[in-house]
Amino acid sequence: MKIAILSRNKRLYSTNSLVVAAEKRGHDVRVIDYLKCHMEITSHRPAIYLGDEKLTGYDAIIPRIGASNTFFGCAVVRQFEMMDVFSLNESVAISRSRDKLRSLQLLARKGIGLPVTGFAHDPRATEHLVKLTGGAPLVIKLLEGTQGVGVVLAETKAAAESVIEAFRGLNANILAQEFIKEAGGADLRCFVVGGKVVAAIKRQGKEGEFRSNLHRGGSAQIEKLTPEERSTAVRAAKIMGLNVAGVDLLRANHGPVVMEVNSSPGLEGIETATGKDVAGMIIDFIAKTAKSGATATKGKG
Repeated sequence: MKIAILSRNKRLYSTNSLVVAAEKRGHDVRVIDYLKCHMEITSHRPAIYLGDEKLTGYDAIIPRIGASNTFFGCAVVRQFEMMDVFSLNESVAISRSRDKLRSLQLLARKGIGLPVTGFAHDPRATEHLVKLTGGAPLVIKLLEGTQGVGVVLAETKAAAESVIEAFRGLNANILAQEFIKEAGGADLRCFVVGGKVVAAIKRQGKEGEFRSNLHRGGSAQIEKLTPEERSTAVRAAKIMGLNVAGVDLLRANHGPVVMEVNSSPGLEGIETATGKDVAGMIIDFIAKTAKSGATATKGKG
């Protein structure tokens, strides 16, 4: 197969791991910086160019779209879909998962366990937001934040109101969420490929840090999931429409709750902790699934 990996940097662990796995299986693989692409949007003959080169003949693409480049990256993915190229994760699903509020609303509609979450525009609703999430401590998140950036734990009601007002002063959209104290600063990263959890790790934040992101000094270890946790992760990925997803869960007293569904989950932490060839599983899924016209939306959304 001829596979394109849409990534800004071929030296990134995840990108390189996918390249190695594809080449090991005899596929023709190429890393393409999607920000350097330009598109010809024409009826019946859509095209994508990298400089003067017209990109043709690809059987599948693997989008590794950075959060800050979601809009343009999804446009490139959508263009490939219009050319009947199979996309591991479709453009609609990527944009859906990147919108924190939209993704939570979709998950809630399907009955997925979530932390109690509040969202408002009117500054006069601040006190009610704090109240409906169970009061302090509570977590305040920027909708546009990623990898733990723009996430604040407000220990007191006064601190929560100050943080919310400060973010509002920047004209930023925010979520207020219930703080799951019993999680103890740990979460579960469940790696879903093709409707199955293929690997799972427990990420523990360093002492004094409630965020468990590995690049913030957190640690990871292989973890055995309960059937409910496994089912929740698979359902969450399916609701988002993602073939590959990193689903982050917290263990609450009332069962697993979903914190986020990531459409471009990193491979380094999960492969290092579990010893599994997750990149290889992704390539095998593509080889089994990809065919012309298999992209459900074909760039419609």
